[in-house]
Amino acid sequence: MIDLKILTDAVGDLDEDALMNMLNNFVASHPSPEEGQAVVAACQLGMAKVGDLFESGEYFVGDLIFAGELLTQSIEILKPVIGGGNTAKVGKIVVGTVEGDLHDIGKNIFRSMCEAAGFEVIDLGIDQSPSAFVQKVKEVRPDVVGMSGVLTLALDSMKKTVEDLTTAGVRDSVKIIIGGNPVTQEACKQIGADAFTTNAAEGVKICQAWVQ
Repeated sequence: MIDLKILTDAVGDLDEDALMNMLNNFVASHPSPEEGQAVVAACQLGMAKVGDLFESGEYFVGDLIFAGELLTQSIEILKPVIGGGNTAKVGKIVVGTVEGDLHDIGKNIFRSMCEAAGFEVIDLGIDQSPSAFVQKVKEVRPDVVGMSGVLTLALDSMKKTVEDLTTAGVRDSVKIIIGGNPVTQEACKQIGADAFTTNAAEGVKICQAWVQ
């Protein structure tokens, strides 16, 4: 089994060569899906470390972007282990970072993991208005809408998006999950979402339970 602490450090240190080497060797050893999830969790811990270093001023925006790319690459490598061999789509999810927020690392991790779990994911991108969510929900009729945000102001955007989905008459046709640093049980209730998470793997499990 892979050393999870060394893996976390490789992500946190943005050591691409060490990370890719470890992941490729890990996949070649035919691990179980559970071991794969443990490796994803270790990578996410490394991303948390990157976030801390960014907040303390040691890392810059370029480092954040590079870390996000590293993580996307990592999930791609791990897809065969965590369920990427699944070609039948289990459900459809629309995701986006809400209006006023430009963070997309959490959203991208969630998207990659949902794709690995067999979902078709439509990613709206960052800074998406409530009307963009409404329009896409009407167009593709997803099972789940995932809203992401890291800033506190994202909570207001999430609330407005749920209100607009309700006004448009499509709120009851979807489950809504919100994610990001400021989300809590209390915020989830006020926003009118069905669930919240600050952990991508947990978010995927919630969505899987909804479509079963």
